Amino acid sequence: MQRREFIGLITAALSFSRPAHAQTNASLPLVGLLMPLKSETNTAKERVAALRKGLQEAGFIEGTNYSLAVRFAEGDVNRLPQLARELGALNPRVFVTIGFGASPAQRSFPEIPLVFANVAVDPVTLGWVQSYAHPGGMITGNVINAVGGEETMTQKRIGLFRQLVPSLTRLGMIAPANGLLAMKEKEALQKVAAKLDFEFVLYSLDTLDDLESAFAAGLRDDVSAFYISGEPLLFGNLSRVMTFVTASRKPTVGSYPDWGRAGLLMSYATDPSDAVRHAGIYAAKILNGVKPGDLPVEQASKFTLVINQKTAKALGIVVPPTLLALADEVIE
Repeated sequence: MQRREFIGLITAALSFSRPAHAQTNASLPLVGLLMPLKSETNTAKERVAALRKGLQEAGFIEGTNYSLAVRFAEGDVNRLPQLARELGALNPRVFVTIGFGASPAQRSFPEIPLVFANVAVDPVTLGWVQSYAHPGGMITGNVINAVGGEETMTQKRIGLFRQLVPSLTRLGMIAPANGLLAMKEKEALQKVAAKLDFEFVLYSLDTLDDLESAFAAGLRDDVSAFYISGEPLLFGNLSRVMTFVTASRKPTVGSYPDWGRAGLLMSYATDPSDAVRHAGIYAAKILNGVKPGDLPVEQASKFTLVINQKTAKALGIVVPPTLLALADEVIE
């Protein structure tokens, strides 16, 4: 069982210390990174460090044989199209996008190679690629739920969570009303709820200002626990969401490891930073002349279970030793 070490954050912070908006060396090929996160969060710093690591593994050192320009949506996905245009104006050799940044970048600059990372929707269905094995065109990357689909991942996540909350009878999902990922999560949770015999209730929000009313509705309905959507609107504003999670005093589960580290009782999903590292390796291949359409879309294979022991103690929950033994990270 691995423990998350403080040194990891220091390393990520140091590697992030170069200004994201600094003027790039025009003589070097430019990599443009677009993400929905807030720039000053540890999560954002870890993602940038992961991209640099992937490029470095493939022989590319920033400032030596490539330059990096980063744009953050600061938790507001509506800014992604504008930021994609900003990056495109710098004439990058390749885009790297995290989550839903791929669509605006591809629409604005279809001629620029693009590597997407940590995508939870089907890129074939969206028309980004022709197939996983042979993407074709100018875009490729990696997805997080291809193996078994969202339902399989959700059933595994809820199965683990029920070991912490065996009395789960009503699960309230907090999610944006019209998010693509939220719709997939909703469909998966409805099916899993029917299989595992608990009630599923959706609490939708249009903006972050609706968080208070969404959580309040869940508390009025006496939900056993909350489920936080992985949508960028919520994930990009993690600390704000956690304010309401903590105040609710309800066991809460989410997907990405960052959620468990931030204070959710449990999280289980693929590791986004590992996905970004893989995107860095693909970006390096494109810098070396490989066509994006010749690089198969990768399916995430590294899964991370985070148990927040501190949160468990605050809620009076005893974590079964068998579950602790399975955890990749235990937050003390």
